[in-house]
Amino acid sequence: MMTQQLQIPGTDLSIFPINLGTNTFGWTADEAGSHAVLDAFLAAGGNFLDTAESYPAWVPGNTGHESETIIGTWLAARGNRDKVVIATKVGDHPDHKTQDPEYIRTAIDASLERLQTDYVDLYYAHRDDEVTPIAEVARVFDEIVRAGKVKHVAVSNYSKDRLAEWLAVAEQENLAKPVAIQPQYSLVFRRDYETELKPLAQEHNLGVFTYFSLAAGFLTGKYRTEEDLEGASRGGMVQGYFNADGLKAVAELVAVAEAHDVAPATIALAWLLAKGATAPIVSARTPEQLDALMAAPALELSYEELARLDQASAPFA
Repeated sequence: MMTQQLQIPGTDLSIFPINLGTNTFGWTADEAGSHAVLDAFLAAGGNFLDTAESYPAWVPGNTGHESETIIGTWLAARGNRDKVVIATKVGDHPDHKTQDPEYIRTAIDASLERLQTDYVDLYYAHRDDEVTPIAEVARVFDEIVRAGKVKHVAVSNYSKDRLAEWLAVAEQENLAKPVAIQPQYSLVFRRDYETELKPLAQEHNLGVFTYFSLAAGFLTGKYRTEEDLEGASRGGMVQGYFNADGLKAVAELVAVAEAHDVAPATIALAWLLAKGATAPIVSARTPEQLDALMAAPALELSYEELARLDQASAPFA
């Protein structure tokens, strides 16, 4: 199942082109289950983990620090920090939605403590507060890079204009430049990325790590009727895609998957990779769910199959 590793643009970080999202840790997977997923991910050739100081704060009774903490106990138990590339994020916690520089200085230290590591490879501004001047945010991110706490800077959920401003400030002031973005992008959520951020990402050679790559599980093909949504942990998230256009896209996805004798999720991720995603982010609740995800980089869609999927998902483009 091993596939060629690739380098995150503008870095010396070598990754397998599937990014394991760990927002399920402390939510649908407990500590032991999460450790099992991490072990299986590494055994299958994966090495790139995505977390945040806020995962999973949406679960009643959680602090939002569970995912980082669980990764930290796994790193400590396995002693394998040098085998993984870790990305975490600041500024979308229910208690701290800010990109205030003073907060970022304390947040990185808290994340490092929970992760039980001296540094993170990629540190994202998780969500723009649209108030803090971009220059201030860019400078504090540069400061923590120079302090050795962070290898590289990245940006998630910023508008095209605010991202362009950050890139310009970094250039002018010789600051650590963002090397990657994390946009929402999938077969059933295309417009925002393709029209707004993709041209900027290509111009500046940014890594692209897509979230909701499987549309909260909708693109696994398991939600085809209203009954399928009942009792599902992500049923509410899937509801937004559950319409005639969404179901038509899934039907085409399933048809292509059947032709290859693979899971629909494998095709959905192969489509993203063909569209220029560096490493789609996907989460797994159990080790068994990883097989379909890890198979995607080795699968090449034909020109005709890509055209079929593009056509079926055109209402979202």
